[in-house]
Amino acid sequence: MVADASIQQIGDKSFCVATTDGDGNKNATIYAPEWGKWTSFGRQTDGTYMNPIIPADFSDIDCIKAGDCYYAISSTFQFSPGMTMMRSSNLVDWEVCSNIVDDLTQISPSLKWDRMDRYARGIWAGTLRFHNGRFHLFFGTPDEGFFTTSSPSPEGPWEPLTCLLAEPGWDDCTAIWDNDGNAWFAGTNFSDNYKTYIFPMAPDGKSIDFEKRLLINEGSGREASKLIEHDGLYYLVFSEFKPGIGRYVMARRTDNLSEGFKDNEERQLTYACVESHEPNQGGIIEGEPGKWYFLTHHGTGDWGGREVSLLTVEWKDGWPLIGKVDENGIGSMQWHEKIPFLPHSDNRIIASEYFDSPKLIPHVQWNYQPREEYYSLSERPGWLRLKAFRPIERGNLLKAGNTLTQRIMRREGSSLIKMDISGMADGQIAGLCHFSKKYAGLGVRQDEKGRHLEYVSDNKINVAGPSVTNDEIWIKSEWDREGKSQFSYSIDGINFVQVGPVYQLSWGNYRGDRSGIFCFNDNSDNGFVDIDFFEAH
Repeated sequence: MVADASIQQIGDKSFCVATTDGDGNKNATIYAPEWGKWTSFGRQTDGTYMNPIIPADFSDIDCIKAGDCYYAISSTFQFSPGMTMMRSSNLVDWEVCSNIVDDLTQISPSLKWDRMDRYARGIWAGTLRFHNGRFHLFFGTPDEGFFTTSSPSPEGPWEPLTCLLAEPGWDDCTAIWDNDGNAWFAGTNFSDNYKTYIFPMAPDGKSIDFEKRLLINEGSGREASKLIEHDGLYYLVFSEFKPGIGRYVMARRTDNLSEGFKDNEERQLTYACVESHEPNQGGIIEGEPGKWYFLTHHGTGDWGGREVSLLTVEWKDGWPLIGKVDENGIGSMQWHEKIPFLPHSDNRIIASEYFDSPKLIPHVQWNYQPREEYYSLSERPGWLRLKAFRPIERGNLLKAGNTLTQRIMRREGSSLIKMDISGMADGQIAGLCHFSKKYAGLGVRQDEKGRHLEYVSDNKINVAGPSVTNDEIWIKSEWDREGKSQFSYSIDGINFVQVGPVYQLSWGNYRGDRSGIFCFNDNSDNGFVDIDFFEAH
């Protein structure tokens, strides 16, 4: 049964007191740091780790082991290339190793630079599997249906997408090859009372038998499904939502997937943990033999997105109990644990891009499928050339193609770019921005009077700055732990001057805030800027 929870604030800490469960049983007090107030995260120096292990927007996690490494995927919505893949050797230290879907127009032309009408849509949650020497990705989009691709390597090349189901209204798919070699696929029809079906799947994972689908779950916002096997039993791990309580993790089990799941073989695995932003969707994975873990996102988004944590899993009576388990056998958030493997890993997320390679690092992504002939990494080696063209809507950064973005960390941080603006044309503006559903940016605008700094935002607050006479300029954004950001510029890279108001980084379109480099021209397809680096600190 689901516990009723209350939150007490004591100083700069938060305490969640789960008072009673559905049967009237009292539960223990659960300690948690105030959300977002962490001073450290990830691997520590004493052989432990602190959650979140990644305080950034890596949403809709799934995780597998292949060989000696662990791999995880994260949904990317309209960003291109799509579906980020990460790699780790210890489940705590992660690096971004690739993005799987190079061309989003395989999904829909609406994900291209000349349409840009899939905010909050595009690539949603998926499942990663390793079978017969190949990585298999399955994912859904709410408008187009389910897709799959595979590759012998996480870095690719990945096969062109195969559509498994061309129908809107579905999400959160998963797949498994059972112990008899049969392949199964499951997906949730969120448009029809969150009904989850299991389908027989072809051995190569490239087709499903829609006519032989079997209903295996329904209602209560049940989604985020993952099929796993443990000791001969098959589990459907999923999340459920109850108004006034929140979202938490559930599981159902069976010894035969073709027969579905029985209602009496179902169990609640975690509390909602609202104070910890509801860790609820992820992959259950074995570390060292007998040691299991749950790599999960925190489902309540904020300006940092949906951050990633690693919780322990204890198998008891045939059920995977997640996190800090109380006397009722239900788990809650963990903040501090021993690292699964020693020695420590060198995996880390490399966020700064210096454009010194023929390809962009996988951490940076375009907002929508880019107009390829309007950017170059080769015309000026060591720099990114962004060529300006007209946006879909005049003056609207969210309707301007070829904005290069990256996730930001939910802590004190900064983004910094250096631009050569000598190639600008009248009508052009280029600079550094933040956006989710809202946006703000500081750029250089050129018109018939010359060049000047300008602060722009979606609520039409435009603040004109000083004129710019030199050809190189540095633009920076710095934010604090509350997500309050300030733009500034420099003509020498050392001394910075603030321009525009303080901007509150925000959550929107199911995404946390991103920083980005923008460049467009309201008047014509003309002008360019060169970017020396895109640093993240």
